Amino acid sequence: MSSPEPLYLGLDLSTQQLKCLAITGSLSVMHEEIVTFDSDLPHYGTKRGVHTDSVLDEVTAPVAMWIEALDLVLGRMKKAGFEFGRVRGVSGAGQQHGSVFWGKGAEEVLGGLDSGRGLVEQLGGKGGVFTWERSPNWQDHSTQAQCDAFEWCVGGEEMLAAITGSKAHHRFTGPQILRFYQRFPGLYEKTSRISLVSSFLCSLFLGRIAPIDISDVCGMNLWDMRSNSWSQELLDLSAPDLRSRLGVVEMQPGKHLGPVSPYFVERYGLCKECVIAPFTGDNLSTMLALPLRPLDAIVSLGTSTTLLMATPTYFPSPSYHLFNHPTDKGLYMFMLCYCNGALAREKIRDEITSTSTSPSSSDDDPWKEFNEKALSTQPLGKSSRSDDAKLGIYFPIPEIVPNARAGTWRYHISPAGNLKKVESFDSCADARAIIESQALSMRLRANPLLSTSTPAQPRRVYLVGGASKNPVITKILGQVLGGREGVYRLDVGGNACALGAAYYAAWAVERKKKSGEEEGFEDFVAERWEEGGRIVKVGEGYEEGVWEEYGDVLGAFEEVERRIGRGE
Repeated sequence: MSSPEPLYLGLDLSTQQLKCLAITGSLSVMHEEIVTFDSDLPHYGTKRGVHTDSVLDEVTAPVAMWIEALDLVLGRMKKAGFEFGRVRGVSGAGQQHGSVFWGKGAEEVLGGLDSGRGLVEQLGGKGGVFTWERSPNWQDHSTQAQCDAFEWCVGGEEMLAAITGSKAHHRFTGPQILRFYQRFPGLYEKTSRISLVSSFLCSLFLGRIAPIDISDVCGMNLWDMRSNSWSQELLDLSAPDLRSRLGVVEMQPGKHLGPVSPYFVERYGLCKECVIAPFTGDNLSTMLALPLRPLDAIVSLGTSTTLLMATPTYFPSPSYHLFNHPTDKGLYMFMLCYCNGALAREKIRDEITSTSTSPSSSDDDPWKEFNEKALSTQPLGKSSRSDDAKLGIYFPIPEIVPNARAGTWRYHISPAGNLKKVESFDSCADARAIIESQALSMRLRANPLLSTSTPAQPRRVYLVGGASKNPVITKILGQVLGGREGVYRLDVGGNACALGAAYYAAWAVERKKKSGEEEGFEDFVAERWEEGGRIVKVGEGYEEGVWEEYGDVLGAFEEVERRIGRGE
């Protein structure tokens, strides 16, 4: 009788949920479990997974909530009869840029956890192992002064992007650490180690503080991408003796960091030989959910909106991010991340619904009226080529790309390219313009890395996240971005990030050696991955004439963003 097929776990510690996905070595999904922070752990008082201080522009999450969520999600799996003893590897992902501050003695506590007591009781209660009980969230905008200091230190945003792959951003960990040190110097002095959210979650499984991985470290404004080492100049700017608090960076993708902590063996029945692999950032892990080919793009349509591409070219710019690829040395991950993703789309949807007198507004589908209005409107709100184009930008909360305050801006663009600011559009134009403006911003910034393609558009556009199921949003995104071979939805129930982490765990354990070299991640996944049933074509993408029409307004769109950045 053959032994049961090994299983691999992938976790995703996102803003609003902790997800755990189990797959087989053949990459079939066997189980998934989700804890939603607001509803499952209401005693932390979060809204959409965070606490917001509008006076300080501060957005944070309680670290103890994440710890309690881990026991809860694994406990539910155990109650459902999940066979933890078959698990041979674990990897995971965490919301990028968040930081966790460990106190002295934290590693000793991690290594001696009592399996008869919950994690939060031992790690996250009063007098726990953290010097600060909160973690800055990617929506935080409290670090403008620190971002200015980072760019001044090296000679401007262009130089900082050349060094670290990104200009200074409010959410990036370096500016956040500088602010923490300036506000709480006594707490910083008591801090022995600082983790990213990904390495924090990995530390819980490992039973000791885990290294930051080679890709997620690039989201800190502290890592020199050119030499693949810490930038001492930026470390010195941030806080004293910061290098020792950050620890070493794991340079080897897929490395076996060690066996799982005895706590999980005794409490849940994991095999004591279960391998813990590096954990990475959520956007990076999402990219691992399918084997991308050159010039393929993933658009994640969750709370934030994110565009991801793999490229061999290190062509840095303040307009976007470049990270080391999580599994392939020599490749970089291009990323655009917007705060105003679903938040902005839902705001326009709700405004349309609240002012509607149509019976359809009471339909079970909350997007029905929004979709009808967006679909009934021609590209750029034009009835004919001689009409002015309508361009709207909608930021319910401050945006990071571009760096701008909250607000709404609407413009008419004449056929000659002249801009005229207007106070309002009709609801049909708003419904289409919110989708178009988000896609135009992605297209504008991706152009330099698509220049090897003629025309400069992705080969395929893959969509993940909740809004990928909305046919109107997917259609309009495809019209703006193109996609020579179409637009596809990655059909994994919105859990692409956890799936990518599970694939990483399987690859770390099962990869083979070929001609003396270990099997690459893309080859490993492609050999086991079946396109049928995994992805669904949801749009043609490129439409002749329409894609070019959107290209004609890119210059005007860029000028509108410049005006918004100047506060106009």
